[in-house]
Amino acid sequence: MLARAGVGSRRQVEAWITAGRLQVNGQPAMLGSKISVQDKVLLDGRPVRLRAAEEIAMLYLCNRSPGDPLRPGEDADERESLLTKLPRRAGKRFLLISPMPRIDGGLEFATADGELANRLQRVVRGVEIEFSARIRGGLDDQQVAAVLRGERDSGKSLRVTICEPTDEDAVEVGNRWYRLVTLGASGSDLREVLERCGAVVSRILRIRMGGIELPRDLPRGAHRPMPAELAERKLLRVETEAGVATGDTGQ
Repeated sequence: MLARAGVGSRRQVEAWITAGRLQVNGQPAMLGSKISVQDKVLLDGRPVRLRAAEEIAMLYLCNRSPGDPLRPGEDADERESLLTKLPRRAGKRFLLISPMPRIDGGLEFATADGELANRLQRVVRGVEIEFSARIRGGLDDQQVAAVLRGERDSGKSLRVTICEPTDEDAVEVGNRWYRLVTLGASGSDLREVLERCGAVVSRILRIRMGGIELPRDLPRGAHRPMPAELAERKLLRVETEAGVATGDTGQ
């Protein structure tokens, strides 16, 4: 309940309970105790507003601009960041699902519900993730082959099924954009694979997670609400077996 209200993560709340910082109806909170929106909860003597599930806009689909702060306190200009634009009624503490590195951007999911964040985090590890990467000078055949092998510094491999230029005839001032399709990769995973083969990566944008594509009509820095149940269904719509997509990719 407290994680859903955006007060803190489940781990943080457990630590507060153990430390005696939380009270419920005038009594010390106990691990495992059940509470409702009618209960009076205090954290360090201050009231905590509990929210019923229907009050919370559970999930936001975002187009995060590269360089946008990922969490409060990272930048003096955070007042202009995407996270500060999300509705305060949904919670005080937003979590990003498999966040892209700050230097990169594109499709992000934000929620104030810690349980939902954990559930979606597990889901995205098993679905197709599509990226658009800008490479200085492009990739030669050997580098493309290395990317498809997905070799990482740890010795483990990232599953990359597609690595292709988006326009063979267009080179953007010495840069070339590539479409990359992976299985469950984060933005930092992909950047590691690209840089390992000698590529100079200037930008990576995430454009699809499972069956959810970044809407073309969603400007950078903007967001829109999305029902959690719909998001989970659409994330799983594109299933992979031996690297072959079996579902549709409708938005």
